[in-house]
Amino acid sequence: MEKIREITGYRRSDGRTGIRNHVLVIPAVACVNGVVNRVAREVPEAVCVTHGHGCGRGNPRDMEILFRVLSGMIRNPNVGAAVLIGLGCEVSNFRALEPHLERIGKPLTILNVQDDGGSLRTADKGSEAARRYREELKKQHREPLSWVDLLVSIECGGSDAMSGVTANVAIGAVSDWLVDQGATVMFGENTEMIGTAHILARRAKNREVAERISEMVDRADELNRETMGELAAMVITPGNMDGGMSTIAEKSMGCIAKGGTRAINEVVDYGAVPAEKGLILQDGPGYDADSMAGFAASGSQLMLFSTGRGTPAGFPTIPVIKVASNSRLYGAMQDDMDINAGDLVEGKPLNALRDEMIDLMIRVINGEPTKPEANGMGVFTFMTVHPPF
Repeated sequence: MEKIREITGYRRSDGRTGIRNHVLVIPAVACVNGVVNRVAREVPEAVCVTHGHGCGRGNPRDMEILFRVLSGMIRNPNVGAAVLIGLGCEVSNFRALEPHLERIGKPLTILNVQDDGGSLRTADKGSEAARRYREELKKQHREPLSWVDLLVSIECGGSDAMSGVTANVAIGAVSDWLVDQGATVMFGENTEMIGTAHILARRAKNREVAERISEMVDRADELNRETMGELAAMVITPGNMDGGMSTIAEKSMGCIAKGGTRAINEVVDYGAVPAEKGLILQDGPGYDADSMAGFAASGSQLMLFSTGRGTPAGFPTIPVIKVASNSRLYGAMQDDMDINAGDLVEGKPLNALRDEMIDLMIRVINGEPTKPEANGMGVFTFMTVHPPF
């Protein structure tokens, strides 16, 4: 592309930038999901999410992941203000979460059902806060951004035999372009990298990163063998097999194609914020819904998501661009797919498809909704059990 168009977004007081300006309403524990759902009915403009975690026993590592994801959702730069609703007696109560929410750089209201008059009164208070924040955020205006301000994550789900030939290759080309512009790109799904540790380690910027890559993939392989036994080499879904895949090796090679060809500068834990720029690898699960939550907690503002079988899932606070691996899927799910990478096998040059994806990406950054975003297909679920993958 000869000309890079301007991108815009919202600057936060903590120095980060968002490309959306959401009010997030989120529970500290599953016990108050009903309260959050009531707020959602009263304030449909707010992004209200629920989850199944927050209480019960767990080791310190489990709690670390829980707190990291919950606080990371609130800290995500696409969130302009947040309402956190707790019960009061849960493991992830506001006192435990408070150290993780210091200097968040945005308005935050914390409510507890046991302290704020029960479920109905707490829902009323949450709705009032969400409405007030919506009005305040409407006064904010987009400002010019640099590509350095962006953290773009890349994901795949419902893959088929064409995913590693078309969609993931196209996303890899976009990944290289983004890194060259100064943006940060994050990919993960460690169970879908089994057998590729030596390939990825060769791309590490130094020995320390290479060793972390090898440890991550080897651990995923070991857990897979413990779980699957003699079927370990076939750890792919029925949908993957129906789509023409045969082994995890085939799936893994296709998966890592999304990461392009640039050097891997860092490996971060699930939901952790990267310290480096450029290409980053997250030690996260292969299950796409949980993986997306890890990227969001890390601060991703935008996601590229390839699919061959077809999944409508997006993410509540982050625009997700869906890339179909084949033209049959693109035609069958036009309401859900943003890009047809099947054009590659029908004669479109890779650079032309890459430029088409970059053009859409720029429009999405500047406010155009993706198909999952417009359809309200956001999914929020995450893992807390260690080791979860």
